Amino acid sequence: MEDDDTLSKQRSPDKIETTSDNPSHPHDTQLYFSIKDTQWPIVYAVEYNIGFLGLEKLHPFDSGKWGRIIDFLKEAQMVRDITLVRPVETSREDLLVVHTRRYIDSLKFSINVAGITEVPPVACLPNFIVQRKVLRPLRFQTGGTILAGKLAVERGWAINVGGGFHHCSSDRGGGFCAYADITLSLQFLFQRVEGIAKAMIIDLDAHQGNGHERDFMKDENVYIMDVYNRNIYPHDGFAKRAIRRRVELESFTEDEEYLSKVRRHVDGALNEFTPDIVVYNAGTDILDGDPLGRLSISGQGIIERDQVVFTRVRTRGIPILMVTSGGYTRGTARIIADSILNLKNLGLIQCDEAEFLPEEPMVPSIPKSRSEGGLFAKFRASCMSLPRSATNSDISASQNAEEGDSVDPP
Repeated sequence: MEDDDTLSKQRSPDKIETTSDNPSHPHDTQLYFSIKDTQWPIVYAVEYNIGFLGLEKLHPFDSGKWGRIIDFLKEAQMVRDITLVRPVETSREDLLVVHTRRYIDSLKFSINVAGITEVPPVACLPNFIVQRKVLRPLRFQTGGTILAGKLAVERGWAINVGGGFHHCSSDRGGGFCAYADITLSLQFLFQRVEGIAKAMIIDLDAHQGNGHERDFMKDENVYIMDVYNRNIYPHDGFAKRAIRRRVELESFTEDEEYLSKVRRHVDGALNEFTPDIVVYNAGTDILDGDPLGRLSISGQGIIERDQVVFTRVRTRGIPILMVTSGGYTRGTARIIADSILNLKNLGLIQCDEAEFLPEEPMVPSIPKSRSEGGLFAKFRASCMSLPRSATNSDISASQNAEEGDSVDPP
């Protein structure tokens, strides 16, 4: 059997292929691109957020939390629009790296999407609306996770403010997860990034991550650690076979017990297996009061959990990709933002070029209509029509009358 050094340099072709109908060789994609030194490896697009006629309110998932996380980070003056990374929406060909054609085609039927998202009225909507208002945001988030994997390798860490659809596998969705973004991100890395052959998934969402578990069931080079409430969805006994380090919690587990187990098992996992990258599924549905997670972890407990994972992984020099996954109360956006700020304050994530990028001076632009054409011509005409004795104030009044007292925004 090959040693770890050999495995990290070359991944055997049979490990690249999934149950997808696509061949294993890389296709042309728009998802991977370079970013500026002055950008945080934090990936987000406004398209992440889901909203359509209030239908999103029929599921407890906070479908606008991703934008609110960014708002909190902006308020803290950590990020600006120009220092964030905007991903590209995944294409059909991108998705077929992992997904079967049959599964992707099944999403053309609104009733199937309704079942996956657990919002029954979606079944009554024309599919073009479902594609635009429900699936397109999820495709953007999936593109974000794929890109963030590349950025994590380049920068040592990356955060996709969305993603973490860990109930979706190559041929089935569920639990509000329509695309297998974790599996996709890893398969893109295995195919396209030299030196990435082994991965660890640390899944700390309240639910079992049965999607990526099914996808990597037979892959010895993907180590899965999963800590979840044993009493809630999805109860996937088959998928549990893929978990190398399984920690099943009882409902309403509290901070002390939870954090003790996280510390012990993260250390144990990293001592057993040395990955080339870690994917950290950082669900916040463990929060006390979450209606679906049914655990009793405080907001501070979540912040400490993230700190534990980043500290253990980064001190070993392993790239880490974080996705935000589940979280079904409005308070989770604030907690995620506070956790990211805590990681920055501790120096576990940093990008000085982005943090200290000077503010661009606000120089009002002069609209074209005020130059040689448009307004300038009108102004000249108004001047010529005034009596020679007209004063400057008369000219200003004439100009305002022409413009209707309106000023274009800078």
